[in-house]
Amino acid sequence: MEITAEQIASCIDHAMLAPTGTSEDIRHVCDEAIQYGFCAVFVNGKWLTFTDDLLIDSNVKVGAVASFPFGTDTTESKVLQTKEAINNGADEVDIVADLSAIIEGNEKYLVKQFESIIKVCRSVKPAVPLKVIIEAAALTHKQKIFICQLVSKCGIDFVKTSTGFHSSGGAAVEDVKLMKEYAGNCKVKASGGIRTAKQAIEMIKAGADRLGTSSGARIIEEIRSGNIQ
Repeated sequence: MEITAEQIASCIDHAMLAPTGTSEDIRHVCDEAIQYGFCAVFVNGKWLTFTDDLLIDSNVKVGAVASFPFGTDTTESKVLQTKEAINNGADEVDIVADLSAIIEGNEKYLVKQFESIIKVCRSVKPAVPLKVIIEAAALTHKQKIFICQLVSKCGIDFVKTSTGFHSSGGAAVEDVKLMKEYAGNCKVKASGGIRTAKQAIEMIKAGADRLGTSSGARIIEEIRSGNIQ
């Protein structure tokens, strides 16, 4: 099955999440997102209103991250961050799960946290899609299955492989396949270390519905040129 540049572009969440990112960097990724037809631009909270203004006349969505990149904030803090992100223009929110709770198998804590956050996302019209980042590379096979089944149970919209900031690594084809198998009705977002067209295509074929990357322009140009390595 051949995957076109346009199909890949429509799946890309173009990211500028580096703490050193400037207003010019944000402007650049927004321009690229409009030019290539990416799905969304994801930025840190400071830049949400700025990004919303830049994208207001386009079809590109504004994406926010919360409890990023560690996921160690309290439930109350995560709820407040989600509310603030939505109030500042976020069309979608990617939030980092509490890794220690996943490792300990603390279902009660995680369910309460997820339900509190998704309640915020469902309280607005239209509802804001919520993605939960699980840092799959840092988890065992059993832990991955546990959290995938749990996010599905809680009605989360997407389960996402990685922040791209964890030392254990980013997206892996095997993890995408596992997440697709065990996350029920949740969609899958592959993110972290996706820098080439070959990687992007592999992730889509493995079952990813979205791709988080800061290399979107390079990926699309590689596909268009036919120089996929």
